[in-house]
Amino acid sequence: QVQLRESGGGLAQAGGSLRLSCAVSTRTDAKYAMAWFRQTPGKERDLVAAISWNAEESYYADSVKGRFTISRDTNKYTAYLQMNNLKPEDTALYYCAAHAVQYSSLYYMRDYEYRYWGQGTQVAVSS
Repeated sequence: QVQLRESGGGLAQAGGSLRLSCAVSTRTDAKYAMAWFRQTPGKERDLVAAISWNAEESYYADSVKGRFTISRDTNKYTAYLQMNNLKPEDTALYYCAAHAVQYSSLYYMRDYEYRYWGQGTQVAVSS
Protein backbone atom coordinates (compact mmCIF):
# COMPACT_ATOMS: atom_id res chain seq x y z
CA GLN A 1 0.00 0.00 0.00
CA VAL A 2 1.23 3.46 -0.90
CA GLN A 3 0.52 6.44 1.29
CA LEU A 4 1.39 10.10 0.77
CA ARG A 5 1.91 12.35 3.76
CA GLU A 6 1.90 16.12 3.17
CA SER A 7 3.06 18.89 5.43
CA GLY A 8 4.00 22.53 5.32
CA GLY A 9 0.84 24.40 4.48
CA GLY A 10 -0.30 27.42 6.40
CA LEU A 11 -0.81 31.14 6.27
CA ALA A 12 1.59 33.55 4.59
CA GLN A 13 1.55 37.15 3.57
CA ALA A 14 1.78 38.21 -0.04
CA GLY A 15 5.41 38.14 -1.07
CA GLY A 16 6.23 35.53 1.53
CA SER A 17 7.29 31.91 1.21
CA LEU A 18 6.13 28.46 2.21
CA ARG A 19 7.52 25.01 1.55
CA LEU A 20 5.34 21.97 1.14
CA SER A 21 6.64 18.46 1.66
CA CYS A 22 5.22 15.15 0.51
CA ALA A 23 6.63 11.84 1.67
CA VAL A 24 5.78 8.60 -0.11
CA SER A 25 5.41 5.61 2.16
CA THR A 26 5.71 2.35 0.26
CA ARG A 27 6.93 -1.19 0.75
CA THR A 28 8.08 -1.52 -2.81
CA ASP A 29 11.03 -0.07 -4.66
CA ALA A 30 8.88 1.29 -7.46
CA LYS A 31 9.78 4.56 -9.12
CA TYR A 32 7.25 7.38 -8.71
CA ALA A 33 6.57 10.50 -10.68
CA MET A 34 5.22 13.13 -8.33
CA ALA A 35 3.24 16.31 -8.66
CA TRP A 36 1.48 19.06 -6.80
CA PHE A 37 -2.07 20.06 -7.67
CA ARG A 38 -4.22 22.75 -6.13
CA GLN A 39 -7.92 23.33 -5.88
CA THR A 40 -10.18 26.15 -4.78
CA PRO A 41 -13.89 25.75 -3.95
CA GLY A 42 -16.04 25.21 -6.98
CA LYS A 43 -13.11 24.82 -9.34
CA GLU A 44 -11.26 21.92 -10.85
CA ARG A 45 -8.03 20.59 -9.47
CA ASP A 46 -5.16 22.14 -11.41
CA LEU A 47 -1.61 20.95 -11.90
CA VAL A 48 0.91 23.27 -10.27
CA ALA A 49 4.15 21.37 -10.83
CA ALA A 50 5.36 17.87 -11.64
CA ILE A 51 8.69 16.10 -11.41
CA SER A 52 10.08 12.89 -12.80
CA TRP A 53 11.60 10.12 -10.70
CA ASN A 54 15.15 11.13 -11.65
CA ALA A 55 14.30 14.81 -11.09
CA GLU A 56 15.70 15.66 -14.51
CA GLU A 57 12.31 16.58 -15.94
CA SER A 58 9.83 18.99 -14.41
CA TYR A 59 6.84 21.05 -15.33
CA TYR A 60 5.35 24.27 -13.97
CA ALA A 61 2.05 25.93 -14.60
CA ASP A 62 2.50 29.36 -16.16
CA SER A 63 0.98 30.98 -13.10
CA VAL A 64 3.80 29.76 -10.84
CA LYS A 65 6.83 29.81 -13.13
CA GLY A 66 9.71 31.69 -11.60
CA ARG A 67 8.10 31.61 -8.16
CA PHE A 68 7.66 27.91 -7.29
CA THR A 69 10.25 25.16 -7.41
CA ILE A 70 9.54 21.45 -7.26
CA SER A 71 12.28 19.13 -6.11
CA ARG A 72 12.76 15.76 -4.50
CA ASP A 73 15.03 14.39 -1.82
CA THR A 74 18.07 12.27 -2.61
CA ASN A 75 16.08 9.22 -1.50
CA LYS A 76 13.54 10.29 -4.14
CA TYR A 77 10.56 9.38 -1.98
CA THR A 78 10.03 12.91 -0.70
CA ALA A 79 9.03 15.81 -2.92
CA TYR A 80 9.00 19.48 -2.06
CA LEU A 81 7.29 22.53 -3.41
CA GLN A 82 9.12 25.72 -2.53
CA MET A 83 6.73 28.60 -2.98
CA ASN A 84 8.21 32.09 -3.09
CA ASN A 85 6.70 35.48 -3.77
CA LEU A 86 3.30 34.13 -2.86
CA LYS A 87 0.21 35.87 -4.14
CA PRO A 88 -3.35 35.85 -2.78
CA GLU A 89 -4.39 33.88 -5.86
CA ASP A 90 -2.14 31.04 -4.70
CA THR A 91 -4.60 30.41 -1.89
CA ALA A 92 -5.89 26.87 -2.34
CA LEU A 93 -5.90 23.34 -1.02
CA TYR A 94 -2.70 21.76 -2.28
CA TYR A 95 -2.54 18.06 -3.02
CA CYS A 96 0.47 15.86 -3.55
CA ALA A 97 0.13 13.07 -6.10
CA ALA A 98 2.29 10.14 -7.14
CA HIS A 99 2.20 7.40 -9.70
CA ALA A 100 4.53 4.52 -10.37
CA VAL A 101 6.46 4.86 -13.61
CA GLN A 102 8.57 2.58 -15.72
CA TYR A 103 10.75 5.33 -17.12
CA SER A 104 12.72 7.58 -14.79
CA SER A 105 12.22 10.74 -16.86
CA LEU A 106 8.43 10.51 -17.05
CA TYR A 107 5.83 12.63 -15.30
CA TYR A 108 2.12 13.13 -15.88
CA MET A 109 0.07 16.23 -16.56
CA ARG A 110 -3.47 15.24 -15.58
CA ASP A 111 -4.93 14.38 -12.22
CA TYR A 112 -6.50 11.14 -13.43
CA GLU A 113 -3.07 9.87 -14.38
CA TYR A 114 -1.96 9.83 -10.75
CA ARG A 115 -3.06 6.88 -8.66
CA TYR A 116 -1.95 8.00 -5.21
CA TRP A 117 -2.98 11.20 -3.44
CA GLY A 118 -2.29 12.97 -0.20
CA GLN A 119 -5.00 14.36 2.02
CA GLY A 120 -4.32 17.95 1.02
CA THR A 121 -2.75 20.86 2.86
CA GLN A 122 -4.24 24.32 2.97
CA VAL A 123 -2.28 27.35 1.82
CA ALA A 124 -3.70 30.79 2.50
CA VAL A 125 -2.02 33.97 1.33
CA SER A 126 -3.17 37.29 2.68
CA SER A 127 -2.77 40.56 0.83
